[in-house]
Amino acid sequence: MSITIQNVTADIAVVCIGKALDFRNAADFKTACQNRIQEGVRNFVLDFSGTGILDSTGLGAIFSLYRQITPLGGQVVFAAVSRPVQVVVQLTRTYKVFRQYPSVTAAHEQLLSRSASNGSRAGAA
Repeated sequence: MSITIQNVTADIAVVCIGKALDFRNAADFKTACQNRIQEGVRNFVLDFSGTGILDSTGLGAIFSLYRQITPLGGQVVFAAVSRPVQVVVQLTRTYKVFRQYPSVTAAHEQLLSRSASNGSRAGAA
């Protein structure tokens, strides 16, 4: 049940979910993400490559993160979604809220290009 978070940039972090995000570790996930938000992280890539369990408590923790970060201009995206997680995403229609990428690299490259385009627009204004 280990969740690890690695910063890619000052405002993008990759969260390796591990084997499960469920009632056992959802509070740890929320606390870890909250700490990163306080440090300035605004974009989260959730790496589900090794995840076999995502229950309603875990999904609720992800939506809690989404509700915190969206008003700040941030995003939560899914990467390398495993088959068991994909089943939950399809059944709950979560794919309508969270973008999915085939790999962590693809996800953070997309977030980096988004940050760069936002920065260039801010500089042009």
